[in-house]
Amino acid sequence: MVRVTFISANGERVEAEGGTGDSLLKLAQNSGMPLEGTCEGQMACSTCHVIVAADWFARLPRASEDEEDMLDLAAGVARTSRLACQIVLDEALDGLEVRIPGESRDMQRR
Repeated sequence: MVRVTFISANGERVEAEGGTGDSLLKLAQNSGMPLEGTCEGQMACSTCHVIVAADWFARLPRASEDEEDMLDLAAGVARTSRLACQIVLDEALDGLEVRIPGESRDMQRR
């Protein structure tokens, strides 16, 4: 299992565990985080935008050009922003910490 800490827009810390190979989006949704993922992880929207803790950002594979384009459409983008659907959990990410932006949207009310 891969441990991840989500930090909500109001500062609440939510600890979660996901399986190797799961997307961060799936784990976030299963943990009650307000990430809509409108495109169901197909990288066709920016509704799963998260901000990765600076010390973890460099450990992730680089974002593709397509992901960067989608992040241009996200609200509240930061230097360490990523799309949760593009982060695949593995043992190297055990302890990952991400923040849910204050501008997150979840029309599905998860």
